[in-house]
This record gives sequence, structure tokens and C-alpha cells, in this order.
Amino acid sequence: MRSLLVASMAFLSASCFSAGYLAQAARGQYTLLRSARPIGEVIRDEETPAPTRRLLEVVQTIKAYGKSRGLTPTKSYERYADLHRPAAAWIVQACAPLSFDVKRWSFPLVGSVPYLGFFDEAGARRYASSLFANGALDVDVRTASAYSTLGWFADPVLSTMLRKGDDALGALVDVVLHESVHATVYVKDQSAFNESLASFVADRLTSSWLSSTLGSDSPEARAWLAAQARDAAVVARLHRTYLELDALYRSDESAEAKLAEKKRILAAVGEELHLKRPLNNAQLAGYRAYNTGAAAFEQLFTACGEQWPQLLKATATLAESDFSRPQQEDFEEVIARLAREGCAGAARARKIASSL
Repeated sequence: MRSLLVASMAFLSASCFSAGYLAQAARGQYTLLRSARPIGEVIRDEETPAPTRRLLEVVQTIKAYGKSRGLTPTKSYERYADLHRPAAAWIVQACAPLSFDVKRWSFPLVGSVPYLGFFDEAGARRYASSLFANGALDVDVRTASAYSTLGWFADPVLSTMLRKGDDALGALVDVVLHESVHATVYVKDQSAFNESLASFVADRLTSSWLSSTLGSDSPEARAWLAAQARDAAVVARLHRTYLELDALYRSDESAEAKLAEKKRILAAVGEELHLKRPLNNAQLAGYRAYNTGAAAFEQLFTACGEQWPQLLKATATLAESDFSRPQQEDFEEVIARLAREGCAGAARARKIASSL
């Protein structure tokens, strides 16, 4: 808890953000950590629901699997916190209405980020309303079931990470591995790269873990793959919408015409995908941040001999200077360069070493 206080004071002294926002973040993190109990204790507790117990019993196995694939071992996910709420945090995102110029906030240590996280839903919605009122912005508030403190604290397994249904196990494996990737590889000021790498690695490792542990024909594996297929179809459609709107925004049409066409496009996509909330630029930019560069990552994985430790070592060599600008969304060439040089260089070094 002393570490939490020190970290909070560092943010307060170096950030331009209001003390109110930082205070709620510190208070929320403190409350979350304080409520966490050792997983073994929770499993032995007779009042723990059987589905929760079954999921928690495999967490250490998941962590060990991630470690064997090159993920950095941490003290995270050794405790469990029942939050008694539907989300771990509420995420506020904002974007210009006629371009994908995303609003960003800056913090010491982690750099700029394209979102703010609130532990209180009402606080998130108040802040989102102020953004909407004070500037011409598309604003979105979404829920997050988990987040990573990048190794600053021992993140607990959260009740919001535990789903119901056959895909619950796959979802838990994926989120533990996803957040563990963040603790292994993190490049300051490059959110799209960080999130897309974590999604790429965790999604594939989850499928591998389910197949090797339960069998590819198990209900859990089938449910996870079906959920992945549904999500991939939605993401692909939203990616096409992003590109269509980006072309519209860059055109010579009047602002009035662009707004009318934007409204038509988004309404049609929302109806097609049966979305519960109206779609806007902030949401589209958020989807893109988590799902970019899959083909480039596949090439890098191949160049690394399909060895996860080598891919993670290669991506861990990246620094801010490897990117042409902060928050670069089109980072595929950065990964392609690693595929040509990073893993290939490591392979040559291993070959030379083995011949000595």
C-alpha cells in the first residue's frame, strides 16, 4: 500500500490531470487490492460458488503455461477480488467527429494513452458528459472486465473476469494471458501496438492451451472458438467501416455532407450487427487499437520458428525510437522489420553458438 501511495504522489506531482481523477484512481486501486484474498483461501471457502471455484483452480496452471511460452512471471493472479459490480472499470474514449483524431491523455512512466479508466461508473459518465459538452467530440463509455498495472502491483483475478457458460474458461485463460503480455512487453506511447500484440499472443495461446489441456473437441474449446469467430466477424466489419469513414473524412465533401453520410453509414452498421449502443468514431478507434497488424505478427511468428519466447524477446527489443511517431496505428512495417532482422538475427546467433 505504501507503493500505491508513492505511485499516486508521482502522478499528482508530474501530471496535468486533476487531483480528483488521480485520487479516484488511487482510491479504487487501493479498495480493489484490499478486498483481494489468496486464491487458495477462496477455493477452500464453502461459500464460494462451484463455478467460481472451478475457474480459480486453473489460474496457476494458466500462469505456468504462459511462463513456459515466454511470458514474464509475476505475482499477479495469486489473489481473487469479488468486486460486486459488473465491471472492473469504466473506460472513457473520445475522438473528433470528422476524423480519427483521438483525444489522448498523458501520464508519467506510461506516456500517452487514448482512454481514461474510472472505478466509478457515475464518475466516468460525468466526465464523458463534460467532454461532449466542452468540445465537438464523439465520446464513448465502455466497460472493462480487467486491466493491467504493468507489474507495478500484484493484480488479482477479478470477479468481472469470470463469465458464465462454456466459453467462461477460454475467456479467463485469454484475459490472464493478455494482461500477462502487457507485463512482458510494453512500449511507451504505443497503445495500438501494445494492445494488438497482447490480443494476438493471448488469443492463439488460449486456443493452444484449451486444445492441449481439454482437447480440441471439448465443449470449452468449441465454445471459445465459436466466440472468437463471432468476434472476428464483428471486428472485420468495424474495420471496413473505419476505412470507409476515414476515406469519407479525407474527401472534399462539405462537413454537412460528411456528417449526413457518417450518420447513414453508422446507422446501417449498427442495425446489421445488432449493436446495443449507437456507434461513433470513439468506438471505432477503440476497436482498431486492439485489432491491428495480425498479418505482420503472423509473419514475425513464422520468422521466429513459431516459438513464442522468441517472438516475445524480439518485440521486447522495440523502443519508442523504433516508431515514427507516438501512438502510431500503422505499425506493420515495424513488425515486418523485426521479422526480417530480429528473429533472423537471433537464429543466426544460436546457430553460431551451437557450432562453437
